[in-house]
Amino acid sequence: MSCAYILLALLLYINCLKPSIITIKSLFMTRIFSLIFCLAMFIAFGCKPKVEPKVDEATGNTFFGAEFEESNVMKHADLVAQVQAQDTVVGQVSGLVTGVCQAKGCWITLADKNTKEGEEFFVKFKDYGFFVPLDMGGKEVTLSGKAYKEITSVDELRHYAEDEGKSEEEIAAITEPMEELKFMADGVLLKE
Repeated sequence: MSCAYILLALLLYINCLKPSIITIKSLFMTRIFSLIFCLAMFIAFGCKPKVEPKVDEATGNTFFGAEFEESNVMKHADLVAQVQAQDTVVGQVSGLVTGVCQAKGCWITLADKNTKEGEEFFVKFKDYGFFVPLDMGGKEVTLSGKAYKEITSVDELRHYAEDEGKSEEEIAAITEPMEELKFMADGVLLKE
């Protein structure tokens, strides 16, 4: 997006040159070109469709991202065990939301819905294509996507802690990278 602003500033600068340097006809053509260019940039960058949640009228459940049918939904502990045995697992998992990005709702953490203990998943949403409500903490969800292990850098861990609203002391205490279980969700089902 910043490239568009730079190009726009350049075109505006060209429009402000003294008429004695540029003929009236070329000035008029430059302004027409600038207007067309600005309109094209607005259409290209300003009209990104917002992905709205979809409510299933029959069940009252809400989908964020891609809709999916629940099938072969794994329990939290089963998915943790499978990812420990192999690097990547594709499927569905259910659990309890224990944390939500308080800036945009662009990530969540998920724990076992029965014990609320054990290893939490860090869940991102595919292509940054959808967000969840900031008050989703404590709710039961089913995710569809891919689980994997990844080492998260200190900077990224601090960024997520800041997004979650943690204190400066808690953020400063993060000093080492961490191997985490992560999940890339293409769809989230919030059960009502």
